[in-house]
Amino acid sequence: MDRALLPHLSIVLAVARTRSFARAGAELGLGASAVSHAVRTAEQRLGAPLFARTTRSVALTEAGEAFIEAAQRAFDEIDAAAERVAAGQRDVTGVLRLNVPRVAFAMGLTTILAEMSRRHPRLTVEVISDDALVDVVAQGFDAGVRLGEMIAQDMVAVRMTPPCRAILVASPAYLAKRPAPESLADLAEQNCIGFRLLGSGAIYAWELKDGAREVAVPVGGTVRVSDASYARDLALAGIGIAYIYEPLVAGDLAAGRLVELLPHAAIEEPGLFLYFPRRAADARKLRAFINVVREKSAGTTAEPSLQSDGNWAASPA
Repeated sequence: MDRALLPHLSIVLAVARTRSFARAGAELGLGASAVSHAVRTAEQRLGAPLFARTTRSVALTEAGEAFIEAAQRAFDEIDAAAERVAAGQRDVTGVLRLNVPRVAFAMGLTTILAEMSRRHPRLTVEVISDDALVDVVAQGFDAGVRLGEMIAQDMVAVRMTPPCRAILVASPAYLAKRPAPESLADLAEQNCIGFRLLGSGAIYAWELKDGAREVAVPVGGTVRVSDASYARDLALAGIGIAYIYEPLVAGDLAAGRLVELLPHAAIEEPGLFLYFPRRAADARKLRAFINVVREKSAGTTAEPSLQSDGNWAASPA
């Protein structure tokens, strides 16, 4: 192996992951010239271009894709080996990178992060909020959080929240201006707060129950958002009807700030799950996070002990 490549590989991998020289430099704390030099040196050593670069985009060449796939796998194995060596140490350290939907904070992630900060002050949990369905492995994340139905079959899943209802809500001020809907058909005459899916770009059709079957109901209105917390704010402002997970508005319903509509049409979602590839469970930092997730999900407060052997693995919830 050309050992002169080693000092530059982490930079090359960061460029491949972010598809940007500038973002890779910001992530690693390096200037643009240092990133360019590392990539240029690696390409010279390999004798092939790794990236196709324009003024607006950075893409992997065919040779680059093959090299990055193998190099990332090797780096992951080195990271896992280092984690195993450090497993006997008391402190959990490093950076744990998570990809989560925006609603995760209001549905329990904040409590989990607070406990992680208390228990493992030398660990940094970096949370990237993203509602699109990304490949957490390819994007360099240790784990992700999604609804159970959105998780690939080859991932290990650990329950983070109980199942929850997706409901329709509106404020008393809105309902004072127009009559409440009495059926799904009535939604066509209401001002419904729409939702655009960031991954596909499509407008989300509300999934609701019509008797014993689930139906997708297209809706329209004067405002459309891409974040459920904004839908809550708009509903509280009396603008229209929001389709939202019940835990996000439980306090508003109890206080009378919002009113549930068509409760018989609400569907039950499986809840949020932490998910990750099975081999990632060897990492001490992820094991520490899983322990806290399981405690909070079960409603317990006992301090778990982290196993230090190499045979530990999470089981699907």
